[in-house]
Amino acid sequence: MNIARMHVGDTLSEIAIHNGTVYLAGQIAEDTSQDIRGQTHEVLGHIDRLLADAGSDKSRILSCQIFIADVADFEGMNEVWNAWVVPGHTPPRATVGARFPDPGRLIEIIIVAATNQVL
Repeated sequence: MNIARMHVGDTLSEIAIHNGTVYLAGQIAEDTSQDIRGQTHEVLGHIDRLLADAGSDKSRILSCQIFIADVADFEGMNEVWNAWVVPGHTPPRATVGARFPDPGRLIEIIIVAATNQVL
C-alpha cells in the first residue's frame, strides 16, 4: 500500500494520495479580516492549488465537507461556492455549523477528489 503525502508539516499533511484518491486537509483562510465571501474565495483558491499539485482539479471532487462558524453566512458562502464549482460536476456536499478555536475563522472546507496519480 503506497501513500504519497505532500506539503508535510509537524501537525498535518495538506495532501495525501492513495489508490487514485486525493485527500485534502481542511482548508482555512489566512486573512481572517475578510467576510464569509472573502474567506470562502480564499479557501477555494487553496483547494484549486492543492488539487493541481495532486494532479487533479475541482471537476474531479468526490465529496466535500464545509464547516461555517455562523449558519447565517450560508447564503454568502453558497454564492461564492456556486460561482466556483464546475456546472454538471457539483459534488456530494455537507455543510454544518462549527465553532473554531480562532474566532476570526469563518469557514473550513475538506475535499476528497480523484486523481490520475495512482501509487
